[in-house]
Amino acid sequence: MEVLIGTTNPSKVERFKALLSGCDITFYTLQDLQIDQEPEEIGNTPEENAILKAKFYGAYFDRVICNDAGLYFDGLPLDDPRQPGLHVRTPGGVHRLNDEEMIAHYADLVHALGGKVLAYYLDGIAVYNRGKVESFMGSSEDVKDSAFYMVDCPSPKRQPGWPLDSLSLDCRTMRYFVDDEDEDLSGDSIIVGEYRRRVVAFLKKALAL
Repeated sequence: MEVLIGTTNPSKVERFKALLSGCDITFYTLQDLQIDQEPEEIGNTPEENAILKAKFYGAYFDRVICNDAGLYFDGLPLDDPRQPGLHVRTPGGVHRLNDEEMIAHYADLVHALGGKVLAYYLDGIAVYNRGKVESFMGSSEDVKDSAFYMVDCPSPKRQPGWPLDSLSLDCRTMRYFVDDEDEDLSGDSIIVGEYRRRVVAFLKKALAL
């Protein structure tokens, strides 16, 4: 089976390859197919944006996996303008931040919130399979085990595609996600435990594996 992973983020590509490791799949990326067009992400949730992307890239390939995620700070109302939500790279909806700009922006924001905040990602996934789209989205309960601290002092190390890992600490060890290569303390740990099993089951069902 051939599957397009509809993202330009190399870390997300590796995430889905890992989730479906052991399956007989040849994965392609947007770069492999020289696709440089992007859909307008106007959904209100990560799931809605993932669906929009899956439908868009479905015009290029028979089977597509797409993903979107929102970042949320515990303790801030969801409608608080400081809440990153779906606009992690485009706070205020104006300028798209590069990795270093993201680190600087969120270090300043967390500093203004006291220097350390509890944070979590909500993840939406959509699969286009020959004209049919199925989707999946976690809840705050699903991801409670992967909540983490975001701090205002970044590690000097960087993880391409996951810039905020340089500001993120594991709640148990208080180590930066980028500072421990032996454990899964990266942005990919948004999908862990029972939630991970549910995501894998969804992907296999949607792809008819």
